[in-house]
Amino acid sequence: MALRRDPHVLVIGGSDSSGGAGIARDIETIASIGVRTCLAVTALTVQTHEAVVEIHHSQPRLVADQMRAALQANKVEAIKIGMLATAETVGAVVAVLRENPQVPAILDPVLASSSGRALLEASAIRVMTRDLMPLCRLVTPNLIELALLVGAEQAVDEDGAVKQGQELLAAGAQAILIKGGHAAGPRSTDILMSSDQEPVRFDTPRLAPSMRGTGCMLASAIAAHLARAKSLEDSVRKGKLFVYERLQKNAAE
Repeated sequence: MALRRDPHVLVIGGSDSSGGAGIARDIETIASIGVRTCLAVTALTVQTHEAVVEIHHSQPRLVADQMRAALQANKVEAIKIGMLATAETVGAVVAVLRENPQVPAILDPVLASSSGRALLEASAIRVMTRDLMPLCRLVTPNLIELALLVGAEQAVDEDGAVKQGQELLAAGAQAILIKGGHAAGPRSTDILMSSDQEPVRFDTPRLAPSMRGTGCMLASAIAAHLARAKSLEDSVRKGKLFVYERLQKNAAE
């Protein structure tokens, strides 16, 4: 089949019955960039735009088997990882990534929903930082997630965020993109950090309207551009522009 030769992004994450985030948002984003998707579903959720009502976890073995089947069936050029829910599922994803080190993975460390419902067990955070992050080409935490990942209070300024980012790099992360959406001020600045170069800042005007699933969108857009053989910095730049344009459109409507 011809589609097998097309570049794919393997999306690993949970469903969102409202369609606002999760794999629904991932597929929409990646398809709009012209790249195909394949899936490994980690959880089924019952949720609206206001609240997560129920979460049903997939068995870790099933998640790993979905990943292996998708990798076997398609030309997977990048992997986007979202909601993982449990330490056991994190471990299952780690096992398959170790089998496929040639495929770059983007990790959006989904720790809680927009409404505040925990989407990753507290015991799984250590497993994520220790075992999963070093296997990923990029990790994309917001300021709240960044603080939880390093076990600290949320950074109050850019210097504090960069210091926490350096802690994640020291723990083994290859590169991180600190998202500035939860900061204050008229500008929203995302900071790309890696151990072998100075931080790169991506700065845009802060838009007033909010939109669910922007973290999913950004990580998915970056993965889609990586699948098209873009450099990491270029993929981040294009991904940031994609989300900004969608937010502008949302504001106009």
